[in-house]
Amino acid sequence: MEAPSPIGPARAVRWLRAHDPGLAALRRAGRTAIVMPALFALCTQVLHSPAMASFAAFGSFSMLLLVEFTGPMVQRLRAQAGLAVAWAVLICLGTLTARVTWLAVVVTVVVAFLVLFSGVVSSVLAGTATALLLAFVLPVTTPVPLSQLPDRLAGAGLAAGAALLAVSLLWPRPAADPLSGPAARVCRTVAAQLRTEAAQLAGGADAPRAGQCRASARKAAAAAAELRGAFDATPYRPTGLSTTSRALVRLVDELTWLSTILGDRADYTDDPPACDPAARQVRRAAADALDRAADLLGDLHGDPEALQQAAAVLGSAMDAMELSSTARLPVDPPTENGTAGVYTFVAALDLSFRAQEVGFAVLQIAGNVSLAAAAERRSWPDRLLGREPGALINPLTAARDRARAHLQPGSVWLHNSLRGAVGLGIAVTLAQVLTVQHSFWVGLGTLSVLRSNALNTGQNAVRAVAGTVIGSVIGAALLQLIGHHGTLLWFLLPVAILIAGIAPAAISFTAGQAAFTVTLVVLFNIGLNPDWHIVLLRIQDIALGCAVSVVVALFFWPRGATAAVDRALADAYTAGAGYLAGAVEYALGRPVSGPGPLVQPLPESREAAAAARRLDDAFRSYLAERGAKSMPLAGMTTLVTGVVGLRLAADAVVSLWRDAESGRAEVESTGAGLEVLGTADRVTDWYRGLAAGLDQHAPVPGPVPLDAAGAARMVESVRKDLSDDRGVPTPTAVRVIWTGDHVDVARRLQPSLAAATRPAQLSPPAAGAGNAVPSAGG
Repeated sequence: MEAPSPIGPARAVRWLRAHDPGLAALRRAGRTAIVMPALFALCTQVLHSPAMASFAAFGSFSMLLLVEFTGPMVQRLRAQAGLAVAWAVLICLGTLTARVTWLAVVVTVVVAFLVLFSGVVSSVLAGTATALLLAFVLPVTTPVPLSQLPDRLAGAGLAAGAALLAVSLLWPRPAADPLSGPAARVCRTVAAQLRTEAAQLAGGADAPRAGQCRASARKAAAAAAELRGAFDATPYRPTGLSTTSRALVRLVDELTWLSTILGDRADYTDDPPACDPAARQVRRAAADALDRAADLLGDLHGDPEALQQAAAVLGSAMDAMELSSTARLPVDPPTENGTAGVYTFVAALDLSFRAQEVGFAVLQIAGNVSLAAAAERRSWPDRLLGREPGALINPLTAARDRARAHLQPGSVWLHNSLRGAVGLGIAVTLAQVLTVQHSFWVGLGTLSVLRSNALNTGQNAVRAVAGTVIGSVIGAALLQLIGHHGTLLWFLLPVAILIAGIAPAAISFTAGQAAFTVTLVVLFNIGLNPDWHIVLLRIQDIALGCAVSVVVALFFWPRGATAAVDRALADAYTAGAGYLAGAVEYALGRPVSGPGPLVQPLPESREAAAAARRLDDAFRSYLAERGAKSMPLAGMTTLVTGVVGLRLAADAVVSLWRDAESGRAEVESTGAGLEVLGTADRVTDWYRGLAAGLDQHAPVPGPVPLDAAGAARMVESVRKDLSDDRGVPTPTAVRVIWTGDHVDVARRLQPSLAAATRPAQLSPPAAGAGNAVPSAGG
């Protein structure tokens, strides 16, 4: 007979690990359960100061349960110290303004907006927004004489000192990011796939067979799917908000895109086509760079020199391939007539273009991993100001650019900041005008349920009230059972705090709210004759705060996160199409920066990057929204990844022509250049139509078909205008063809993107969907 599964601590730990990955919630809750009761006891029983007790208790709650900084221990302690200083400033400001209602309301709106919106400038501030708001809401909703300000500051100071000790001594947080491991596995499996492909293309008796290539490709695709799943499966970002974490978030998109372009090819055969040796070398160099990237992802504090050297080798290999590729183009006129002859000419660069496309994607990945590692080595002032490693502009300029990117009507961050500020302003108004008992809980109720959109806020408001009622009933029952034995509340307080810290992550929002209510019932009755009437006041106050948050959310965001992400997608595709059009025009149509190489980014590039940041925020909100989705997650992920592909295609075109000023002059006004420009116009116009369809929920236009006649005219122009006296195509001819191939990559994305906008017809697109005729990109 099989033994029954054990019931006890081991089983409880397994359950907790399954519901609380990394035991992050348990770590925060455990620290708070030790520190918060101890400080409350010190202030009430030894120092006999209720004001100190309240601010010490809620200060430790804020600094230990609401935030958890990342990075090395020194950086975490500096962040904790900075949070303590900010608490002191906000306590002073809240106490000074609380006694005049209109002033308290105005200052609340201003402070709340600045705190919430500052997250676009500094990841440190973004991660501490709720904790900072609590530092202001607590004093501004509880007016007292200024004589109590020193006690309030002393209580917050005790909390700050205890938080510093707890963070460094009580179960320190691991430094590893949860995406680093899966991302490193993708890098290694894709590197193995590239080496297998290069070995097969080299031929020989020992060359891998088609089955081995398929096996390595499946392994790489599975690792990429695991990484994407780890990123999408949780409603909250599975990394922090630091520059390192943001670089890793971009890395997820880039690795997903790399997996997509590796899968977008004909099936493997045991008789591969002849390949330019330089293209094989690019694949091997890309594999080496990915392995070095995986090494650095395993230890972001390691030496990045190996990765930088591997990236330099890859860049040199790509330059050599570009020069040698001219020899791959046929010199003699085609013997076939029509389409076959045209694509015989262009397909001569097929595998070389694939190597160029993969190599460019790997260089982007290597750059992001290097950025993540450099961000880990930044000084504390640079972290606080959000300065990018190696940035050429000063921190204030960078901060202004990031803020300007979100000062747009469609910015999720701007919506959140406005809603939060007005919501807290209304809460403070009601708390002071209606003189609600324990008025602080009106503001706390607004903070606890104000989320990213109206639908989510409404659901959380219902859950908050339901959890409050449940917690109140449990708290009243506890008080009834305890009777006059109030000392037992001291033993119940740490247990209640522990459960309140774990329940939201491991069970549900409602369970967390119920446990939090029990904690408050216990906290407010310690040292008093237990009084169950407080639970009725708690229901009244939290319900009022929830109602305020729902009304404000409905006013500022009436259509929910789905509408916001549709709008953000539309903006991102519009900006991405503009960037691709600008990149092709820069390459083939007009000088952008005068003579010489391009030094500053194209204006369209900055706009596309800003739109991509807004899309990232909206997509996070979409994932966080509870309830049924109007589009499957797979379809939404396809659309988000399409934005990445569009931007990378434009980046690749700019990179291809950045140092080719003479080549740009050579191709200007040629038939080949005009054909590529015309194709780019048709492709980017489709993306603008896609953007309009997403924003207005209108049908999306049909994908742009492959223009065989235009390809024939381009080939004829290349032979006529971009060949030397012997009829040998120049290096510029290769760049023109590859530019057309990058535009064609954007075209071939269109069928899967169009399918993703029709949930009822959504199905995983086959590799290379949309290739009516083989091209150099497919």
